[in-house]
Amino acid sequence: METFKALQVCKSEDKQFSRAIVERSIDDLPAGELLIRVEYSSLNYKDALSATGNPGVTRQFPHTPGIDAAGEVLECSDGSFAVGSKVIVTGFDLGMETDGGFAQLVRVPSAWALPVPDGLTTRTSMMYGTAGLTAGLSLLALEERGINPSMGEVLVTGATGGVGSIALALLARGGYSVVAATGKSDQADYLNGLGATRVVSRDDVVAGNERPLLKPCWAAVIDCVGGEMLAAAIKATRYGGSVTCCGLVASPELALNVFPFILRGVSLLGIDSVECPLERRRQVWANLATQWRVPLLEDMCTEIGLDGLEDAIAAMLAGKLSRRMLVNPG
Repeated sequence: METFKALQVCKSEDKQFSRAIVERSIDDLPAGELLIRVEYSSLNYKDALSATGNPGVTRQFPHTPGIDAAGEVLECSDGSFAVGSKVIVTGFDLGMETDGGFAQLVRVPSAWALPVPDGLTTRTSMMYGTAGLTAGLSLLALEERGINPSMGEVLVTGATGGVGSIALALLARGGYSVVAATGKSDQADYLNGLGATRVVSRDDVVAGNERPLLKPCWAAVIDCVGGEMLAAAIKATRYGGSVTCCGLVASPELALNVFPFILRGVSLLGIDSVECPLERRRQVWANLATQWRVPLLEDMCTEIGLDGLEDAIAAMLAGKLSRRMLVNPG
């Protein structure tokens, strides 16, 4: 392949952003030991921000978003992967300043890649994608803090989103009693189908948030939203509980006092899927391929091509997506 198709975001002189599917030369790709034919990627919130010129994600244009990719190794100059092997790349700088997975080819450092584990394919690995990795890292962090199904209800905020829906399914698969919080009341049946024991509204979660503490409800929380939802969830976590934090779609700010931490011993656990060590990623991917495998993964995803990204990005930014978007650049 001397040329390949990619979604390209351009910035005009008057700082307007536009997107188009273009034909690119393989020589345009950045430096890296690993050349990969992308079989699948997925749409994440960070991709939508990059595609619309958010400077907190991407500053250099033209640019191809896509913070994850899975596909076939075409070249590997350092011998770390065999030609023809299948690999997963998530995080690091992919899709931020390094051209990402919304393309038929990517070139990256070999240190960013992991083999697709037994039990997954490139397609199923990107059904999980960065969202699934983040959800898995969240569950792993809770389990390392001693959280288990016997301790009570676990709240998942932003439950119809990519991370939230997979976190809900993972928790339900593990026998947890999961409460799904969402602003999309019409998605209650979908969330119940993923394993939620209860579905509550965002208003239910944040009610009384002006108080320093709320009635203790949650043994643990996986928060995918941030802002007021995260603050209220922490205030309502039971003694010794843990709260994971991985999102900022509501707000990056956290208005909170210390009472949940010093009176209830609540732990706030940050979840990073960008610079997370490869061995921890490897552990999560292995779990997703085996004991954490989500049985309804196919039902949680809609497959689109590069030409479907424009509408999907707009829907994601408008809060109207309720399924994972699996991207097939071919």
